[in-house]
Amino acid sequence: MRTIVLFLAALAALHALPALGQADNALTDPREFSEPARKAYAQSLKEARALLAGKKYDEAIAILDKLHTERPREPQAWFLKGLALADSGKTDAAITTYQAVLGDYPELPEPHNNLAVLYAQKGQYGLARDELEAAINAAPDYVIAYENLGDIYARLAAVNYEKAATRDARNKTAPVKLKLVREVLAPPAAPAAAAGPPPAATPAAAATPAPTTTLAPAPTATPAPVAPAATPAPAATPAPAATPAPAATPAPAATAPAAPPSN
Repeated sequence: MRTIVLFLAALAALHALPALGQADNALTDPREFSEPARKAYAQSLKEARALLAGKKYDEAIAILDKLHTERPREPQAWFLKGLALADSGKTDAAITTYQAVLGDYPELPEPHNNLAVLYAQKGQYGLARDELEAAINAAPDYVIAYENLGDIYARLAAVNYEKAATRDARNKTAPVKLKLVREVLAPPAAPAAAAGPPPAATPAAAATPAPTTTLAPAPTATPAPVAPAATPAPAATPAPAATPAPAATPAPAATAPAAPPSN
């Protein structure tokens, strides 16, 4: 589907457990940053992102570990470490890292989304679905999670259509549905070349959900203003009785047209 910034084309190009223990004296609220400390933290995050872009994962992780040790309650560094681990192929370690972030910040949708990407890579579509639903519950406007969830449902459909076709050779509908779902999951075809005989076709890689690379801060809720007491409305004048409408002539039933997965 896409890159580590996208969730569906990422099985083609894709891109934990308890919360981490923290010393009592280290549980500093990130809002207590002094301005110089905040700037230094942001600069270190920028350097880590540049190292990630250059695929220098070990160097990036060293910076992110240091930042997390200094500010264990600030999720940005830990989230980026999950990306670095996922991009470097350390899927299980990335899953553990994202789960640790969610242990402290279950309201953040991005770690749920990226966990779903990793579960999808492992073929654990049920777990991926659960994480995406959690992301949507945390942020109902999180568009990428909706698209990724659609891809996961398509993958679950493909798995089950294939089981149906395999278990009953006489089943004529499951193979047709399986073919349609696989076409939905396949990435768009490349533009046709100018002249010459067409090359031999190769199977298209299935589209994959895309992870997010940026952790958005959780919005701070603003208390709603107290509404003034409502003035009682004047009593309504009763409406005259309605004249019954003539019975509608039923419309003919419409004939449904045949039917023609996303760091």
